[in-house]
Amino acid sequence: MSRKTTSPAGRPEPNERLPERLELRAGSGAITLHAVAAEGGDAIPRFVMVAYTGEPMTVEGWRHPVVVDLEGLSIPSQRRPVRFGHSMFAGVGHTERIVVEGGRLIAEGIVSRDTDVAREIVASGKRGFPWQASIGAQVAQAEFIRNGKSITVNARTFEGPVYVARRTVLGEISFVDLGADGNTTATIAAQRQENALMEETNNAPVTPADETTTPEPTREAPTDGQGTDASPSVTPVTELRAQALAETKRIAAISRVCAGRYADIEERAISEGWSQDRTELEVLRASRPKAPAVHVTDNAIGGRVLEAACVLTAKLAKVEKEYDEKTLDAASRRFRNGIGLQELLLEAARANGYTGWNFRDSRAVLRAAFGQNLQAGFSSIDIGGILSNVTNKFLLEGFFSVERTWRNITAVRNVSDFKTVTSYRLIGKDQYEKVAPGGELKHGTLGEQSYTNKADTYGLLLSIDRRDIVNDDLGAITTVPRKLGRGSGLKINDIFWSIFMNNAAFFAAGNNNYLTGADTALGIDGLTKAEVAFLNQVDPDGKPIGIMPAVILVPTALSAMGTMLFKSLELRDTTANTKFPVANPHAGKFRVEVSRYLSNTQYTGFSDKAWYLLADPTDLPVIETAFLNGQESPTIETAEADFNVLGIQMRGYHDFGVALQEPRGGIKAKGEV
Repeated sequence: MSRKTTSPAGRPEPNERLPERLELRAGSGAITLHAVAAEGGDAIPRFVMVAYTGEPMTVEGWRHPVVVDLEGLSIPSQRRPVRFGHSMFAGVGHTERIVVEGGRLIAEGIVSRDTDVAREIVASGKRGFPWQASIGAQVAQAEFIRNGKSITVNARTFEGPVYVARRTVLGEISFVDLGADGNTTATIAAQRQENALMEETNNAPVTPADETTTPEPTREAPTDGQGTDASPSVTPVTELRAQALAETKRIAAISRVCAGRYADIEERAISEGWSQDRTELEVLRASRPKAPAVHVTDNAIGGRVLEAACVLTAKLAKVEKEYDEKTLDAASRRFRNGIGLQELLLEAARANGYTGWNFRDSRAVLRAAFGQNLQAGFSSIDIGGILSNVTNKFLLEGFFSVERTWRNITAVRNVSDFKTVTSYRLIGKDQYEKVAPGGELKHGTLGEQSYTNKADTYGLLLSIDRRDIVNDDLGAITTVPRKLGRGSGLKINDIFWSIFMNNAAFFAAGNNNYLTGADTALGIDGLTKAEVAFLNQVDPDGKPIGIMPAVILVPTALSAMGTMLFKSLELRDTTANTKFPVANPHAGKFRVEVSRYLSNTQYTGFSDKAWYLLADPTDLPVIETAFLNGQESPTIETAEADFNVLGIQMRGYHDFGVALQEPRGGIKAKGEV
């Protein structure tokens, strides 16, 4: 079934997946009886129903009241099945005339099925039971009218929120004992031909005091006037054969109905002489749940589906990596045109016991959505957890949207608290000693050279206020966390490069890791000089450190030259108007990292000429970044705002620390020309 849902203004509205079968229950009225002669002399009960009055109805599986547009109701034929409770196993009869008159759906027909349930409906109607009508239809197109909007249907105007079933196809009509539209009527008329049971003038039911059922007519055998039987004689053998055949057919029919699944019903039906119709009714009853029925619809959705609906609506990249196919499919079908912020909060609030359908009392919706005053018997949806999960995804999107060169040149440390941590140098007296006879190993030492680091907390608090909620702006829960994520990414860059670039004492001639002069400009010669200086680094014992350089770190002005040195097999020198090929000995040797922070004037030590040759940070880092509990990305938390603020608060925080480490892990070239 395909549905397209739009608002009166033409903008697609958030919509959940609606039931494939629309059961609109409406109507209650007196049962009236009148005689209709049948071919065999028996009366055929008739009925007249006002099946639908055009008013809104509360229908299972739909979040808001439903109005059926009678102009869009398709009636395939005038002869439609009539059942009890929409069950194909409980036939009642069929219609002979179905029309739309005066904004109402009217059906007339006969009780043409010879079933126990049909007889029960007629008998109960004679006793005055107020049967109601219910139509079974399929929805081809539905329209959602938002809160604050109105729509005119069936010559009446209705206020949103309400669904309008624009195109429907009538399937069948059923008798039910409880409907939704109490303004309709369903009337049944029947009598035995020889004894009228009603007065047609006032259309009211009349039930004889001494008669509660409609017994089958008794056919008496004709006599010759003297009391003797004048009918043809029937032999006992013929009668026994007929009875045996009928019994065999009855047992076979019962066996077919029970199908081996209801052995106890089959046994009782055979032994007690039940008809096929009664057996079918008992099987239907037995197939129903023994406990009170709990109707689970698509409204009972979980937090994961709501999360998926949010990220689908906000068009998060690579969403298929975050949720399984089943969850994404459920979210897409339920919220075909996306989910709004109000709808998200209402879903959570109603799951937690809130009974309203709109956002007029926004404070009550927020309190219910966040599980305050949760009613007993309701399974809570944790809207705080949903919002945190959704916003964390957009937080990371914002966090990774800024420059991350720092991550490619730093070592990462996992710390468990905010205390200062100490690590010992990776170079020093750590060579193995020869093992003496007997296998005794000598004790080594960690050495005296060490470095420290410490994690601190950085954070920011932002809010989604009442205006965002009233405006139904889902972007508020995506834009705000993106901003928080970007803020965290910018902060870690600011801290990292402030420490890295303020390195006059770290990269110094005394540490043998700082090169100056005209020959330090980035090029073949300058890079060769830096490589030699790096390889000549020694440990405290004066021995080579044994670490190879791996990274060229350059400002944006040197990005092109760095790329050429890494990728080009030869460079052409144009000095003194001469052109001759020069082989590039550094091709493919050092990967290039570019940072705009190196030449930014807001940072101490900035330069658009200076560049660095560094070891791989996993081998010998010049700088280290510590993260609390290994959490490299920021965290966002969501909660209802304080009483003096109507809205939702979001706070993002990040625990990290940065510190310079081993001077022997890099060379800085001043890059003078």
